[in-house]
Amino acid sequence: MTFPQRATTAEAPVVLAVSSPDGAVIVVDETPFHPVDHTWPDQPGDTGSVRIGEERVDVVEAVMAAVSDDGVLAVGGDIPVKRGAEGWTWLVGHRIDTPAVPAWAAPGATVVLDVDGARRDALSRGHTGCHLASLALDMALADLWRKAPGVDALGSPDFEGRANQISRIHEDGAIDDYRLGKSLRKAGFDTEALAASLVDREVRINAQLAQWVASGARSVVETDGATIIDHRRWRCELPEGEAVIPCGGTHVSSLAEFSSISVTLELPTPQLLVMTTTTVAAQS
Repeated sequence: MTFPQRATTAEAPVVLAVSSPDGAVIVVDETPFHPVDHTWPDQPGDTGSVRIGEERVDVVEAVMAAVSDDGVLAVGGDIPVKRGAEGWTWLVGHRIDTPAVPAWAAPGATVVLDVDGARRDALSRGHTGCHLASLALDMALADLWRKAPGVDALGSPDFEGRANQISRIHEDGAIDDYRLGKSLRKAGFDTEALAASLVDREVRINAQLAQWVASGARSVVETDGATIIDHRRWRCELPEGEAVIPCGGTHVSSLAEFSSISVTLELPTPQLLVMTTTTVAAQS
């Protein structure tokens, strides 16, 4: 996989291709496509194309796949084992817009893979913005803890880690849901004080995000290896220190790629906090 290095194109041989009513899946031995993770599907898979000369099919989404030593291919939620299980090799699958594998894309053929770069960039901004917003959220809520809940990547009380239920990355933004239930209150968090000061907390978060964008801090995805199951993490050199967060997604290379990052906070119910993050790309 080459997407951690922000690659968007590659030329590689097909190693496996399987027809499916939901769209055939093509596997190659090197790919720039980032797949959606079926176990934590926060960032959508890349889209783009697979081609040879004038022959071309659209990739509707890159997905996680695994093949057994017996040659059985499983995709996404149909994968019956955990990462690293013996007898299985984990892969990136390219689900295309036709149910049958084109004859020219059979195993052994060398194909060109092209990621939709504009969409990838927008998703990367959304994902980096999501992480920064969560760090700023933890900072803004730090005084609401009566007990020590553990710390986040910048040393703030880890509200994100304790309360986040679901994160949905989209182009130039994200939506995060946080559960404000009994377990959080027992852990020492003052949910009533949060509700009473929600507007002030939002102002604090946005002020912090503006400072970070102005810093133009370096951002990078590090990986322990070249396969899809090797550990990856996001690292950002913020003024307060380096933030390092385990992450399988894609990210910008610098906060200078943003014109702005901002959030809104909502409490649709007393038990649910929703944070909506919006990013705006810097003008080139």
